[in-house]
Amino acid sequence: MHNKEDIRAFIRSKYSDIALRGANGSGCSCNSSCCGETYFDVKQVSMSVGYSKDDLTKVPAEANMGLGCGNPVAIAGLKAGETVLDLGSGGGFDCFLAREQVGETGYVIGVDMTPEMIKLARKNLAESGYTNIEFRLGEIEHLPVADEAVDIIISNCVINLSLEKEQVFKEVYRVLKPNGRLSISDVVATAELPEDIKKSLTMMAGCVAGAEFMEDIEAMLKNAGFTDIQMTPKDNSKEIIRSWAPGEKVEDYVASFIIEAKRLGK
Repeated sequence: MHNKEDIRAFIRSKYSDIALRGANGSGCSCNSSCCGETYFDVKQVSMSVGYSKDDLTKVPAEANMGLGCGNPVAIAGLKAGETVLDLGSGGGFDCFLAREQVGETGYVIGVDMTPEMIKLARKNLAESGYTNIEFRLGEIEHLPVADEAVDIIISNCVINLSLEKEQVFKEVYRVLKPNGRLSISDVVATAELPEDIKKSLTMMAGCVAGAEFMEDIEAMLKNAGFTDIQMTPKDNSKEIIRSWAPGEKVEDYVASFIIEAKRLGK
């Protein structure tokens, strides 16, 4: 078995490679540069998980690297003036889309554990000219964000990569304001994963091996203090997951879900 630090180092290395390659073909999958050398149409991949053609024209060119398993911004119900936190913000794709919805009076914070991703996101930000987005280097298990500082947290296929998911949800709860909400896309286990998948670093970095069962995620959210928990599978989940590792049948074990929850007010 690999120890936690070895797994973190492997994941960080893979996403560093993606950042260095930019928008030349990556993706949250085991059939991409995240896990191999196969290149693909980033725009097509993004549209398959829920982004529109219009979305793709609203962000800096290198912000979208085909990462993710859904579109959390589309279901977040963002409002003008809100402060948004994106966990695992990558090149900043969802941050730029969120910024459009919260407007000039809102604020968007992206957190990523990979220095190369932060460097790329800041480059994209400089090119955009926006002044109400920032990108912070940090781990989602130990967020570099003050208590009760944000209205809503979004994330796209990132929490499954954490080896301490319960700690992530506690941190998410801590930084949310009372009545704040969580709105994420992520991979959820639907059947017991085979041992070879569980032990595969490639499958871990590819957003498969770290998936938890729905009831376990719900329990973690409740333990952290969340209420109004809703977990909904995407209609085209099998299509999304199957494209990550053709022939591996990973879609029989995991699915793409929208996960929503709220922090109670005081």
